[in-house]
Amino acid sequence: MAIGIAGAFAITYGFADPLLKFLTSPLVHTVGDNVMLVGTGVTEAFFTKLKVALIASIFLASPVLFYQGWAFIAPGLYETEKNYARPFVFFATVFFILGAAFCFYIVFPFAFEFFVEEFKSVDIEPTLRITEYLSFSSRMLLAFGLIFEMPVLTFFLARVGVVDHTMMIAWSRYAIVVVFIVAAILTPPDAVSQLLMAIPMIVLYGVSIGVAYLFRRQKPPSDGE
Repeated sequence: MAIGIAGAFAITYGFADPLLKFLTSPLVHTVGDNVMLVGTGVTEAFFTKLKVALIASIFLASPVLFYQGWAFIAPGLYETEKNYARPFVFFATVFFILGAAFCFYIVFPFAFEFFVEEFKSVDIEPTLRITEYLSFSSRMLLAFGLIFEMPVLTFFLARVGVVDHTMMIAWSRYAIVVVFIVAAILTPPDAVSQLLMAIPMIVLYGVSIGVAYLFRRQKPPSDGE
């Protein structure tokens, strides 16, 4: 995993400047001149580029990371289950990127608009440190990416017999409560932003139930059959 991230970092660091503009574009496009990003340290620009390149390298190296994660647990699987390595890596990567994209294009505009309005409500001119902005945005992007792994994780757990669709259906009412609690914690305290996170999570839980049904572990036939 470290080698994969390091190799991706060697590529992404050369694109640190356009990547920084890309990462800050939701804030710029949403609030425009109402907020200013600043640096307050002598070395902050240098470390900002490093952080941007590191964030991008995680996404670029995500197929390697997911494959290595699968390789770690593969020795405990049956031979037939080991054949799911390629589909697992593909779909884990796709859902990881989809989750980050949903956060970037849907959640960020609402979140930034809300936070900037809070500054205005107390008559404070918003001036944000670039390092704090990158810390917030990177945590959110990674969180949404991991949340969107729910169907892929369900696939694995169903294949090894840990969960099944009936169990997930029985837990659905509790899952919905947990979803809204998580959404309330991870999003700004307004109903729109919470729904923007909660609704996809509920949909993903429903998709996960279908995945658990389609890829449930088959029980071996009894001796009398």
